[in-house]
Amino acid sequence: MLTETEKKVLASIQDDIPITERPYYEMAVKAGLSEEIFLETMQNLVNRSVIRRFGATIRHQKSGFEANAMTAWKVDEARINEVGEIMASCRHVSHCYRRNPQNDWPYNLYTMIHAKDKPSCRAIAQKLAEQTDVEIYTLLFSHRELKKTSMRYFS
Repeated sequence: MLTETEKKVLASIQDDIPITERPYYEMAVKAGLSEEIFLETMQNLVNRSVIRRFGATIRHQKSGFEANAMTAWKVDEARINEVGEIMASCRHVSHCYRRNPQNDWPYNLYTMIHAKDKPSCRAIAQKLAEQTDVEIYTLLFSHRELKKTSMRYFS
């Protein structure tokens, strides 16, 4: 269970971080906390694995990665962890999830592959298929971004 202070800190770090000399000070003031309490609370949340990572969201199109493909893989369940670890370690993969297949959709592992263009995405998927001996997969390319936001758990 989270304390009210922890909820305030989590609500603060869901938004963009101010680009200033002391961003945590500004976030703390906005949350009605001292900078020391704000930072101690963040560290405690990290130590308890409530916060597992803290990172930037990059607009991949503006950084030269103009293609991305959600790739659905049909992986033998006995190998799902092994294959998932290999795929997740690929620097071009930003997401790797195991999901339940459906009657008419046999795929159970999903990766999001980012590259400079569609042929490069296909080549990365082919290389991953060869590395893992997974033969059945399909690439679902993004055509237009309709929404991209981080999840807001606290307001």
